[in-house]
Order: sequence, then C-alpha cells, then structure tokens
Amino acid sequence: QVQLVESGGGLVQPGGSLRLSCVASGIIAKIYNMAWYRQAPGKERELVAVVTDAGLTSYADSVKGRFTILRDSVKNTVDLQMSSLKPEDTAVYYCRADLKTYWWSGSRDYWGQGTQVTVSS
Repeated sequence: QVQLVESGGGLVQPGGSLRLSCVASGIIAKIYNMAWYRQAPGKERELVAVVTDAGLTSYADSVKGRFTILRDSVKNTVDLQMSSLKPEDTAVYYCRADLKTYWWSGSRDYWGQGTQVTVSS
C-alpha cells in the first residue's frame, strides 16, 4: 500500500507565497520522478513541475521563476514553494510519484488526493 498525502493549500492574496508538501508512505523500494500537477475548474490537469531521482527539475512556462520544486529523497517528500502567486494559479494541486513498491516489480504512478490553492484578494 502506498499513499501520497498533500498539505499546505489555502487562501492567499495575489503576490503572496505558499508552500505545498507531499509525503509518500507505505511499501516503497524506489521513487523515480516526483511531480506537482494542478487542475483549475473547467480545465484539464496540467504539469506544474517535476523532479527526477537525479535531482533534475523542469517547470511549466507559466510558473518558471516563481515556483520551486524541492525533493527530499530520504524522507520521500516533495514540496512546491510558490511565490508571486497570481489568481490564475488558483487550482487543486496534486502530487504524483512514479515508484516501485518492490525491487523486482515495475513502476507505476501514484497520486495524492489534492489540495486547494486559491489566490484572491
């Protein structure tokens, strides 16, 4: 059993900052990529940022320079530090991890339940 649990969402004013956290727990042999996605009302889920097991990062153009993805491979956590937030950043944010539960098994994606971020004055 693997669980991903996000925390840190909430209401923030435009220009403000917020930090999301996600922890993966359960039977985990190895985690490959960890990522944050978001889904705004009426829109498709989109990739926000991803970090590989080697520490390489990639960001959506819309968040470059404002968001930072941070991974702790010992604690199996991935955070998303968000700054200079805009109303268009309002969405449910989801954590995803590509991992294997046993060394002999293949990897698959696991998702968190999501956390709401609302940017509004």
